[in-house]
Amino acid sequence: MNDLTGKHIVLGLSGGIACYKAAELCRALVKDGATVQVVMTEAAEQFATAVTLQALSGRPVFTSQWDSRTSGGVDNNMAHINLSREADAIVVAPASADFMAKLVHGRADDLLSLMCLARPIDRVPLILAPAMNREMWAHPATMRNVQQLRADGATVLDVGAGEQACGETGDGRMLEPEELLYDIGRFFQPKPLAGQHVLVSAGPTFEAIDPVRGLTNLSSGKMGFAIARAAHEAGAQVTLVAGPVGLPTPRGVGRVNVKSALNMQKSLDLLLPSATVFVSAAAVADWRPAQSAEHKIKKDGSGAVPTLSFVENPDILASIAASPRAKSGALYCVGFAAESHDLEEHAQAKRKRKGVPLLVGNIGPATFGQDDNALLLVDEQGMKELPRAPKLVLARQLVGEIARRLTS
Repeated sequence: MNDLTGKHIVLGLSGGIACYKAAELCRALVKDGATVQVVMTEAAEQFATAVTLQALSGRPVFTSQWDSRTSGGVDNNMAHINLSREADAIVVAPASADFMAKLVHGRADDLLSLMCLARPIDRVPLILAPAMNREMWAHPATMRNVQQLRADGATVLDVGAGEQACGETGDGRMLEPEELLYDIGRFFQPKPLAGQHVLVSAGPTFEAIDPVRGLTNLSSGKMGFAIARAAHEAGAQVTLVAGPVGLPTPRGVGRVNVKSALNMQKSLDLLLPSATVFVSAAAVADWRPAQSAEHKIKKDGSGAVPTLSFVENPDILASIAASPRAKSGALYCVGFAAESHDLEEHAQAKRKRKGVPLLVGNIGPATFGQDDNALLLVDEQGMKELPRAPKLVLARQLVGEIARRLTS
């Protein structure tokens, strides 16, 4: 998926060792569909070459306000004007402490700072990816500057933590290229869920028979994780309650790991009071063993087969949908139904049985473990099909449907 197709990004590099990451970011932006125009300060050229960035961007690199080459299709020796006018965003990565201080005071003594100051503020956003020593990042002056830049309308991204080039360890590292790519892509996504707290359950549950065996299902958790990411892109605070899966946590999403249905119920009960939307995408086991053996159940050579008895797990979605907050409309509940056949009939019946305003149905065997899916949305008004597509595409469509229902 190319989230940045059609976007034109001016990528600015100020001085810092993190310029080596900017080269990989440039490559990632282009791969994601953007066109990239690189602008480097004199200090940045001490850490990376214009030749490298030109090769990665496929465009000549600008380094001086006195550069007389045609820029932005105009031959007027005003690169600071022309380059900013054609940009969908200016991204400065790395943004050094010195460069951010310069922006705060409106200083413009090189091409990059001139361009940031001369950009149309209402049309060309400025995104800054700070990179500096941990003491520089923590200094009160830097903190004041970050606060002022945000007040002036710039988007100042977080910093990473870890080992730094100076040998110290702490906050101040520039985010990794894949993190920056996500943050830039998220910036351009609509924010219909701003102000919402979305709680998502995802993945299977595991019901222990003994310490090494248990009952589970084929759910990979990919759909639920995609929904968590899409909700975060849409501006929501997102908490993901995940069964036993090996998927990475979507950037910006809080995660709670659980194992059994009872574990999941307990975690959800603790988180629900602050949630405004609950998406129950987890494939929760309907039953669990009545007792879990303390030690591994072993064969004794007699051919005897152990007898297992089961008890029904709590219906997590139904109980949440019947809660006072859900009944009052303070909590909007979305259920999932993974069926093997007769999807429309089973999905309609499950929506009524669970008491949720929106139920999302799919054919489990056709989607478990896959990167794509097809969804059927069922509500009081009827049904709507979302044709097979990558799960993130479907998740974004579903988030849009939820947002529309919240405001209707």
